[in-house]
Amino acid sequence: MSLEFKAMAGCSAGAIVGGVYASDTPVEEWVEALSKINPKQFWSPSLFRMFFSFIFRKGRGYMGLSSTKAAMDFCYRNLKAKTFEECKLPFYTLAKNLFHGCKTVFHSGELTPRIVASGAVPLVEIDQQLYCDGALLELSPTDAICCKHQLDVLIIHHVARRNNVQLGVCQILKQPWSMIEIFNLLLFQQRPWYLSESPITFKQCLCGCDAIIIVVEPELQELLFPTVDTGVQIFNAARQQAEELLQPYLNAIINNKSKLIEYVKSS
Repeated sequence: MSLEFKAMAGCSAGAIVGGVYASDTPVEEWVEALSKINPKQFWSPSLFRMFFSFIFRKGRGYMGLSSTKAAMDFCYRNLKAKTFEECKLPFYTLAKNLFHGCKTVFHSGELTPRIVASGAVPLVEIDQQLYCDGALLELSPTDAICCKHQLDVLIIHHVARRNNVQLGVCQILKQPWSMIEIFNLLLFQQRPWYLSESPITFKQCLCGCDAIIIVVEPELQELLFPTVDTGVQIFNAARQQAEELLQPYLNAIINNKSKLIEYVKSS
């Protein structure tokens, strides 16, 4: 797709995807690496550690089912850029600071720990502060880049599940790792302000600038944790749908902002 990006921001899994692109790591290489990864390389729960912590230490110091070390190591090995400053374009990630209860937008320093922190449950420690999944606050940190970089157009690629809550819970209770799926259901139950019932939507920036926000929301199969066998198919489906949805508007995005304003008024 012939679009030139000026800046990029991502939250949670979007922080990792955005970090891949911004670091100039070919997305195809990343998908290939993920398709061959063993789940133990990113998901390493320890039942012994969990029982020991709860029985003998009453849960003290226990922050989650799995360590983040494997995910960190994988990103270190596969990202071409090691810092935000080395990225080919300005890149921002969002995480929640547990010490202050507020959101933190990272845009400098070491890349891997900050993109992992953006999607981390349990926690990641950076500069003696603890951070966790930024999706607890917002799914798309538009304010990080929209007005800051004076963008004409901001494209939000929103990839998340759509669940009927009652049917979703019934299905979740039959799946492995039900606790994690229930957490995800709570997390995504409230849809962000920028979404609608349409696969593609045109909106005006809420920050008060003149940027046009284009929201692309592909229709994907159920995303159950951990998604291993169907990951490549989901990636291809999301990419294909995004390209198909944006294709009719490419000329307006590149050359005719006034036409995009008309789309905003008619949305």
